[in-house]
Amino acid sequence: MTKNIFVGLFFALFTMNALAQEKFTLSGTVTDVESNETLIGVNLLFPEISNGVATNSYGFYSITLPAGTYQLRLSYLGYEDRLETIVLDSSIRRNFAMKPSSESLDEIVLEEKVEKVSIRKPQMSVNALSAESIKRIPVVLGEADVIKAILLLPGVTSAGEGASGFNVRGGAADQNLILLDEATIFNSSHLFGFFSVFNPDAIKDLKLYKGGIPARYGGRVSSVLDIYQKEGNSKKLKVNGGIGAVASRLLVEGPIKKDVGAFLIGGRASYAHLFLPLFDIDSKAYFYDLNTKLNYKLNENNNLYLSGYFGRDLFSIEDSFENIYGNAVLNLRWNHLFSDKLFSNASLIYSDYYYGLGLDFVGFNWNSGISNINLKYDFTYYLNDAVKVYTGINNLYYTFNPGKIEPDGPDSGIVEEQLTRKYANEFAAYVDVEHKLTENLSMEYGLRWSNFTRLGQDEVNVYRNDQPVTFDPFLLIYQSAEPTNVDTSFSRSDKLATFNSFEPRLSASYAFNDDTSVKASYTRLVQYLHLLSNTSSPTPLDVWTPSGQFAAPQVLDQYAVGFFKNFRFRESEYTIETEAFYKDIDGRIDYIDGAQLIANDAIEQVILQGEARAYGLEFFLRKNEGKFTGFLSYTLSKSEQRTPGRNENEIGINRGEWYNTPYDKTHDISMNLNYELNDQWRFGSNLLFQTGQPTNFPVGQFEFQGIVIPTYGPRNKQRLPDYHRLDLSATLTPKANRGRKWQSEWVFSVYNVYNRRNAASINFRQNDQTFRNEAVRTSIFGIIPSVTYNFKF
Repeated sequence: MTKNIFVGLFFALFTMNALAQEKFTLSGTVTDVESNETLIGVNLLFPEISNGVATNSYGFYSITLPAGTYQLRLSYLGYEDRLETIVLDSSIRRNFAMKPSSESLDEIVLEEKVEKVSIRKPQMSVNALSAESIKRIPVVLGEADVIKAILLLPGVTSAGEGASGFNVRGGAADQNLILLDEATIFNSSHLFGFFSVFNPDAIKDLKLYKGGIPARYGGRVSSVLDIYQKEGNSKKLKVNGGIGAVASRLLVEGPIKKDVGAFLIGGRASYAHLFLPLFDIDSKAYFYDLNTKLNYKLNENNNLYLSGYFGRDLFSIEDSFENIYGNAVLNLRWNHLFSDKLFSNASLIYSDYYYGLGLDFVGFNWNSGISNINLKYDFTYYLNDAVKVYTGINNLYYTFNPGKIEPDGPDSGIVEEQLTRKYANEFAAYVDVEHKLTENLSMEYGLRWSNFTRLGQDEVNVYRNDQPVTFDPFLLIYQSAEPTNVDTSFSRSDKLATFNSFEPRLSASYAFNDDTSVKASYTRLVQYLHLLSNTSSPTPLDVWTPSGQFAAPQVLDQYAVGFFKNFRFRESEYTIETEAFYKDIDGRIDYIDGAQLIANDAIEQVILQGEARAYGLEFFLRKNEGKFTGFLSYTLSKSEQRTPGRNENEIGINRGEWYNTPYDKTHDISMNLNYELNDQWRFGSNLLFQTGQPTNFPVGQFEFQGIVIPTYGPRNKQRLPDYHRLDLSATLTPKANRGRKWQSEWVFSVYNVYNRRNAASINFRQNDQTFRNEAVRTSIFGIIPSVTYNFKF
């Protein structure tokens, strides 16, 4: 009997091995024929067997199929389809170069075209935008902007005009992981939110993950914005740029060694402040940034990349106030191909965010910031045509500088003080599997394990009963506790607190056919960093702080289901995407009444932790083809927060009741329409509507010793007026472009066409003449026309 079992097992293994020998691997890279730039997300499809693969973030692909002869179709938006006959009688390495479909300056693109293979993929809650689409969207002051573009997508909102950051599915701005070439960007805004830090000329690929987030990402609980810069043209020197009303940009790329290495360097700068002296205004407000990238192909299996970004903002008022802030990142990467099935990427990354403040009228300078060093190693294993495995590790070492005060001169009465620096280490390991179970059913499942250690620091406050916040049962208020001791015995290697988390991820897709599918996902994410901000939109002055003895990490569980369909109507292709989601977050911090956050060396004395939840329905309709294209997005959602008492004797914040978060928007509607009249003229428009932002208005008042004191009701009970506006743009491509190396275009745009005075805030005051209370609306933008000249050669 035992012998028969062994014989059976041997026969089965032999049969499997024989079958495996009948399968071979096709692998390689896909590039742009003109620049040799690798292309991300190119679909390589085998129509006869309804199978295919897409290139990864470095243009590499691999697929294993039974021996045979196949028709291969390469498809990528903005490029001509390519058909190839592949004879697969052995494993082969085949590189492909694709030709752009148009010689115009830029292609009108709303989003990555949903190929039929995408219907079958389990990935959901993901939006992609090209640099060209971003440039075509009308924006304030005519400067193309990444953040303003993604605000048109379902589930994405902002705190208002001029507000920095963005909110995804009812989450806070600090809950978004923003990556530029894998490096963390801690502040994505220039000029306090008027522009983003991303130069659209340097962007190669952009994806926003709102749910169903793969296990290779972690560290934030709301979304991941993953941006890759271009690699540079390794065939010839190319220059492009633009001149706008308030800012200009220039990007140069070319070969280091033809077809082997390339460089890219791009810069932007604003100059509106140069005109302020004409109006007798002694103030400044400007930004500049620099993007750079080098790549070099050592051989067929090894590539090196060095990419960086540096940006700074400066804002000053006469000689009394100066504010400088910005990001700096650097990433050294090594791609290695172990075999035709195993691809690896090793990265050493440095990220830094700096904030500096000079207050001459009080005689001191303030410096703060956060930095990290990240070492990561990722692998992609193409097991077979049905299974792809991602795995890797990464380790981040954080340094937090909550603030240092320095006298600005010998006459200053300020004493130098360094707030206690904080240190932490975050390690993570993950495995993620894309698995095609049947012709119709596909899954992506994975697990991420993260470890966060709060390391020793110079001083640690000690509190009675480990409670840095106390509750007064008579006044019914929370108050900061006084430390009973300050412990200075810790070394940097000591562990003040340790957290371990398992983060499972699961997504599934069932395709009824090539055009219709339903998808579902579950995502758990853990965030170990907290942004200390009691405003609706983050400001540069806000400070990051790590989880530790008095602040647990934030933990998210998100569930989503969706229906996706491609269909044709009147000879045009349309796409419908609908998703419902529910998010539950534990560990969300809130602040006691009267909390002081700036220059607070004991921030644990003013924060409490509670929970948050958000749920909603997203609808996205897009027209993909023809002279007239565009999309309509609508989100119906709710975002709430609650901080109950820590025991039965406490009332909590807002008496422990749920209240609206500052980023709760019941209705959010965006419509983007584009029309190509002819080879010279193209037109675009945006129409936006959002429910007003939650806020607090006085509900009453009383007089005390001749002073009128307003009283307020529950948190965020009132709202600002609803927000809406219309933007228009027209793009003129001169006839003179034809046959010339110098290519150019003029972009005319009007922001807020009907001059809607949307409220950034509403303040209350007593009228000096009538002595009656009145509400005063503050608006940032009215109607703004602008002109931008773009060129390349």
